[in-house]
Order: sequence, then C-alpha cells, then structure tokens
Amino acid sequence: MHADRLKPIFAPESIAVIGATDRPGSVGRAVMENLIHGDFTGGVYPVNKRSRFIHSIRTYPSILDIPDPVDLGIVIVPSPAVEEVVEQAAQKGVKGVIVITAGFKEIGGVGVEREERLKQKLAKLNISLIGPNCLGIINTNPDVSMNASFSRAMPKNGRIAVISQSGALCTAIMDYAAGHNIGFSKFVSFGNKADVDEIDLLSFLKDDPDTDVIVMYLEDITDGRRFLETAREINWQYRKPMLAMKSGRSPKGALAASSHTGALAGSDAAYDAIFQQSGIQRMNNLGEVFDAAIAFARQPLPKGNRVAIITNAGGPGIMTVDAADRFNLELAELKEDTKAQLASFLPPTANLNNPVDIIGDADYKRYENAIRTVLKDENVSGSIVIMAPQAITDILQTAEILPRATHGIKKPVLCVFMGIVDVSEGVRYLESHGFPNYFLGEQAIQAMASMVRFASRMTIPGREVITYEVETDQAREFIKKTLKTEDSVYLPQTEANALLSYYGFPVLEGGKVARKEEIGSLLDRIGFPVAMKIDSPDVVHKFDAGGVILKIKSVAEAEDAFRKIIENVKKRCPEARITGVRIEQMAKKGVEVILGANRDPKFGPMVMAGLGGTYVELMKDVTFRLAPMWKRSAYRMLESLKMYPLLKGIRGMPASDIQAVEECILRLSQLMTEQPEVSELDINPLIVYPEGRGCVVADSRIVLKRTVSTT
Repeated sequence: MHADRLKPIFAPESIAVIGATDRPGSVGRAVMENLIHGDFTGGVYPVNKRSRFIHSIRTYPSILDIPDPVDLGIVIVPSPAVEEVVEQAAQKGVKGVIVITAGFKEIGGVGVEREERLKQKLAKLNISLIGPNCLGIINTNPDVSMNASFSRAMPKNGRIAVISQSGALCTAIMDYAAGHNIGFSKFVSFGNKADVDEIDLLSFLKDDPDTDVIVMYLEDITDGRRFLETAREINWQYRKPMLAMKSGRSPKGALAASSHTGALAGSDAAYDAIFQQSGIQRMNNLGEVFDAAIAFARQPLPKGNRVAIITNAGGPGIMTVDAADRFNLELAELKEDTKAQLASFLPPTANLNNPVDIIGDADYKRYENAIRTVLKDENVSGSIVIMAPQAITDILQTAEILPRATHGIKKPVLCVFMGIVDVSEGVRYLESHGFPNYFLGEQAIQAMASMVRFASRMTIPGREVITYEVETDQAREFIKKTLKTEDSVYLPQTEANALLSYYGFPVLEGGKVARKEEIGSLLDRIGFPVAMKIDSPDVVHKFDAGGVILKIKSVAEAEDAFRKIIENVKKRCPEARITGVRIEQMAKKGVEVILGANRDPKFGPMVMAGLGGTYVELMKDVTFRLAPMWKRSAYRMLESLKMYPLLKGIRGMPASDIQAVEECILRLSQLMTEQPEVSELDINPLIVYPEGRGCVVADSRIVLKRTVSTT
C-alpha cells in the first residue's frame, strides 16, 4: 500500500462517525466527544438512524445522506453490519475508514469468517481500512488536532509516534505518558490488520515531518521481508530511531528437533533477527521504551560511548557507574586541563575524576560550572547529571541552569533529579526545556546506551550482500538426485560435507565405511591421526551415543574403534539405522563455534551462530539472522555473543580467525538463499584457529525437503 493512501486517514478535512451516539458510557459518544473537545479542525458528521442531533450536531441516517464530501469514516456499528457500512463509505467516495468495532478474528469461528469476507470486499474497493478491533488513531498536529479514538484524553503534542496492535496497551501508554509529560505526534491502534498493517504505517511515518522517533507494540509481523526493508530504510536513510515491544518472547516449542538449530530456533528467534537486522531496538517494558524514546526525541545523539557523570552524592554516582559497565558504556577519561578547571571552583573534598562528585553542599552555580566544564572536554560523548536533594539545595534554580550550561554544546545530557515530591517543580522545568529526567541513574544510563547503539550503527560499513563464486548448479543437481525418490532426506556428515564443499566450506578430508575391510584403503588416503564417528540419520548427539572415538593412530586402532562404535550405538540407540562409520582427519584444537540454519514457516531462511560443542543447547549462547544478510550482519552476530571475548582472545590465548567465521556465515546465508530444499543444517563444531589460519568443519548434518523446484 502506498503511504499516500493513508493521508486521508491521518489528516482528513471531514469525518463521518458511523454509529455515533449520546448514550453515556458508549464508544460512539466517546469518539464524538474526543473529536469535539480535541478541537478537530475539520467537519464532523454523526451517522445514527435513531437520533436527529448528537451534541447539538445534526445526524444523518446513512453516510450516503451526508451532502458534503467525507474523507474519513469511523465505524462503530455491530460487527455484522460493518461490511455493508464500509461498502457504503466507498460508494460515498470516502478514502479511509477506521473500524473500531470488535467481533472479528480475535473471537475465532464466525469472527474469522467475517473478517475474511471484509478483506475480500476491501480488495475490490478503493478504500483503506485500519482495524477492525482497534482503539482508533490520534494526530496531535495543531493543523489537524484529531482524536479519532475512544481514549480518555487527547495527549500533548510531541515528536514520538506510537503504533500498537493492542488497543488496551494504548490506553496504558497514554496514561503513562501523561504522568511523565511525554507528547506524541501520531498514535495508532491498528488492531487486526485486515488491511493497513504495521509496514504500511511505518512507510507513512518515515516521511512524517512531525515524527522523530517511532515506538511499536507488535504481536506479530505480517511480512518479515517487507518489514525488514522498510525498517532499514527508516533507520539508515531517514535516521529515525525505532523502539519495539514484541509479546511472546517465551519459546513455544522448537520448529524441529532433528538438529541443534531446530531445537534452538524458538518461536521468537525470527523476530529477534528482524529487529537486529533492521536496527530496531527491542525493549522489555514500557518504562524502558519511553526512557529511551524521550532521550531520542529531546537530546542530540552522542558521537561516542564515553559518558561523564556529575553528582552531588557519592552513592548514586557509584551505582550509575556500575550501570554504565553493565550497558557497555565507558567512563570518559577527563583531560588534565578539565580537571584543573574543575579544581579552580570545586572544594578540596570534591572528586575531580569521573564520576565528578561536586559534594552535597553544591549550589546551582557549582552545578552550572561543572556541567559546562565537563561537556567541553573532547573525551566526553554525553553526560548524566545527578542531583540528590539536600536541605540547602535550590532544586528549581539547579534545573534552570541546564539550558545555560549546555548552550552551544551538541552532546546529550540526561538528568537524574532523585525523588518525586521535593524535585517535582525542577523536573517540570527540565522536561519543558528538553532535558529528560529519570528516577534512577540506571534508567538514564540505559537510555544513553540506546542512543549510543543507534548512533554507532550509522557509522559501521558493510551494508551489502556478499555473493561468493560457488558451484550452485552442482549443488542443485546433488540435491535433486538425493531427493529423487524421497520427500525428506537426512544427510549425515559425509553427504552433508559434500554439499557444503560446493559452497566453499573448509571441510576435512574423510569418507564413510560400511565394513571393517574398507578401513585400510581409506586410511591410506587420509593418513593419521583420525577421528571416527557413527553415520546414522537417527543419532543427533553422537558423543552421548558412544559414537565418537578420537586420536586414532593406526589401522588396528581404527578397526577396534569401528567395532566399539557400532556396539555402543546399537546398545544405547537400538532403533537407530546405522549406515556406516565416518573416518576423517583429526582436527587440531581451536575455539568451537556452531553455525546452523533452518526455515521459519513465516519468514523463510534463518542463519544461526553461537558457542559450539556438546553443550550448545544447554548454554544457548546463539543468535539468528534472516538470509540473505548484509556483510555487517555476520560481524554483528559474533559481536553479540557472550563467547565473543573468547574469539577475540583472553588470558594469553591468541585472537581467533574471526574473518574466517564471518565468511562461513555469509556462505551459509548464500546457500540457504539459493537452495530452498535445505530445510535444516548444523555445522557443530566449526573449529576456529588463530587469526590468519582459518577454520574447519568438524561435524555437520543437513535435512533436505522436497519443494516445487525439485520435482
């Protein structure tokens, strides 16, 4: 849907309220009162068959009876009548409708059928629809001033846009915002998404001159690829921060259990991948969302991650330092001339290092001098100003110095005037002059960290998809032959490695033997030492089944290992089908990484990277991205892992060949994009060697499933 189709909804010159009423407690009355009391700048036409006037405004039996043009229809009629009303609105020439009425797919059964009929009707009409089952929308622009919802009040004007799939959450957000002096540009409850969805709304908001920050509450995403492309455009081209809450974080069961990847790809992995790749910051609750949103809306972005803390109380300052460490912010190292300037006006007991403690008897002049001196330091990217109210502290005067102290300095300053009652007057002044205030230093730090993350993403290169020269046709032919007689085939390591080799993965020399007599000739080609592993489509955890023996140095040892492996697996997995034993070069020790991939039924191919080895499902130090992915995504995947310091080298260990791992991730992304029959894939472990020495695939498994392309 083109964004222009939403303009009649957000900025109509006339509105018909179909189902308007003056009955106390009704939605129809609430919508009418909100439009009138919200000072809507256009015309309002109530539609009600039984009343002649509502709020002294003439009513009409039908939208077709209104003599003037109508841009927007707000529908509040019983659900069985919605389809007919929407059709009448289209006949009238209305370009947009908001269907507040519930009773559609959210109730299941007949509601699902009713919504499907409505969608089919919309496909034939030149009209855009928000809803059904929604709260409505709000545009606070003074030229429009439209509260087309049944919310309790009109929010104040601001630079933050909110779109929410939940109407109930909208009312909570507005109440929260009113209590924290937060204003909005647009506020949209879009309900069931029978027509207009979150992607359409983002496309509209990216061009909205009133909106600087976008907040979202989502329960699902209609089209992951379109969403990703639109959000990326907003992030990197329009540079508007996006903050999201997404319900359903807890896993509801894996999509498959035939691989580590399948077991770890819970229902939420695809959403996390989309948010990460699009630059959307995912938050846990309303507090986190609006702590960050007001910082984005009111303060300039930092040009680094070095924060300075100015406080009149040691304890809160130290707690804020601890928070900075947790959120990966650095304490700025103040320059010597900065310390000298601080020493010229601070008492001898003050701390001139960061955090700068200006002592409990600090007045507003001391605050002003300290803030300006610290912010002028080139090593400082932004500042947290903490004020614990003392009996001698003039709180309002302290707040009033912030605009003067920061004048001409484009660095973010977040305030922590601690308390509620005593600091209320000062806090109101701060917020009215663009300085966000937080109850705790940790909240301010978390908001600053969000700003740093957004700003840093603007500078990292690699926003392109890398395509390697690989043997695509040979891989496709291999898959076609493998699936010739089967709809689904499990490829153990020997066959999986063959497919991986077509895409340039560093596989180990090896082969599979079905009989002991075949061992000698294979070892003549491979050499020693070797590893031996069970080859079975039914054994996922080879070590647990006793199906792996390492460091074999002779033919006799290999023959004995062959026997032991078969015996162990038959004893521990009696139902397993055994196709042989794989013998391969013994990989040298290194850092173990897991790479994997599967296909989300809604969003398509996803690639996984994480801490590898036998405990991968226990540790769950993994992250996902949708394929195809940008070059930078491979780097960011590894950087986000808890094991990343291990790859960088710790405690005397050399740095690992991170570039080799990134290349394998990107090759895997290409494979999953080009070969749709690859359903699940595990490389575990991928053993990574020191920088410049590459990596090797030590074990692999692949599941192929027939698609149209293989028939």
